[in-house]
Amino acid sequence: MAILHRKNSLGYKTVLGAKVGDLFMSLIHTCRRNRANPFDYLLALARNPAAVAAKPGDWLPWNFPQSTTA
Repeated sequence: MAILHRKNSLGYKTVLGAKVGDLFMSLIHTCRRNRANPFDYLLALARNPAAVAAKPGDWLPWNFPQSTTA
């Protein structure tokens, strides 16, 4: 999936862009492996920065469904 993404985006223009792209691809793939919607997961992280900073372990992709109900 990540390789197809890089191929379709015609590569990355900078090293920092490659690092950021790889970070997001890793998060998206981890969410999918743990049956969490990647868009909803990233949106929840952005909307709850204080809760994420207070207890980051509760907001990992494999804990995501539980953290939204808590």
